[in-house]
Amino acid sequence: MFNLTPPYERSALVVAHPGHELRVYGWLEKARPRVFVLTDGSGRSQQSRVASTDRVLSDVGAKRGSIYARLTDVELYSAILDKNFTLFTDLADELGDAFARENIQFVAGDATEGYNPAHDACRLVLDAAVARVRRSSGMRIQNYDFTLIGRPDECAEETWRVARWLHLDDETFERKLQAAHNYSSLAAEVEAALSGAGSDGLRAHPDIASKSGLTRYETNDDTFRVECLRPIDSNGHLPRAFSEPPFYEHYGERMVAAGHYSRVLRYREHMIPLADALRFHVERDQ
Repeated sequence: MFNLTPPYERSALVVAHPGHELRVYGWLEKARPRVFVLTDGSGRSQQSRVASTDRVLSDVGAKRGSIYARLTDVELYSAILDKNFTLFTDLADELGDAFARENIQFVAGDATEGYNPAHDACRLVLDAAVARVRRSSGMRIQNYDFTLIGRPDECAEETWRVARWLHLDDETFERKLQAAHNYSSLAAEVEAALSGAGSDGLRAHPDIASKSGLTRYETNDDTFRVECLRPIDSNGHLPRAFSEPPFYEHYGERMVAAGHYSRVLRYREHMIPLADALRFHVERDQ
C-alpha cells in the first residue's frame, strides 16, 4: 500500500499536459498536491484543456502551482526544435524556487516513455528543479514518476519494493473513472487507455508503436485501480536512454510527410542537447 500517513507530506504534481492528473487521481485526492502544468494541452487543435483540469483539482481540493498552462504545445515544441533551452532552464529555476518556498517534500510527475516529447521534457525540467534544490539547500525532496502510456502498474523489479503503491477502494476508483469520463476532450485517450492500447496515437499508428516498443497491454476491470509512483534518480540526465528512435520521432516524420509539421523533433538532435543544457545549468549554478 502507498505509505501516506497523517500529516501528509507536502507534495507537488508536475505534468506536461492538463489531464495527466487523472492517472494518479487516488493519490491526488489523498495528497492534494500543489499542481504544476507546463502547457495548456492544446496540441494541434489549439483548444485548451485547462478548464477540465481546473474542475478535477477543485473536486479533490488541490491547488494550482505558479507554473500552470504556461505554454501552448506549439510553443514548447518550437523551443525544443530551435534549441531555446533558456526557456527550460528558467522553468526549472522557477519550479525549484516554488519547491523551496513551499517546503515541498514529495513530488510526482510524468515518466519518460518516448511517446511525446513534451512528457519527456517535463521530466527533464522536473529532475533539474529537484537537483537544483537539493544542491543549493540540502532539501531532500523525494522524486517519483508514473506512466502515462504504459500499464499503471509498470515497475522495474529493482524498484518494485521501494515504489509507492496505491490500491483504490471502490468509492475512490469510481470517482476516478467518473472524472476520466467527464474529461470530454480526452474521451478517445481514456477509451484507448482502458482498452490497453495505451493512447489514441498508438492505436492509430500500430506499426510505429510496435517499432518503438510501445505495445498493447492486457487489461481488466481493475487495471486502473492501481497507481504506482516510482522513485527516480534526479541527476539531470535523460531518465531513460533510447537505443532506437522513440515513437515521437517516427510520428513526427509521418506528420511532416503529411504536411502537418515542417520539422521532425528528434531524440539525439534535440532531446539529448536539452538534457545536457539542463544538467550543465544545474551544475554551473552551484
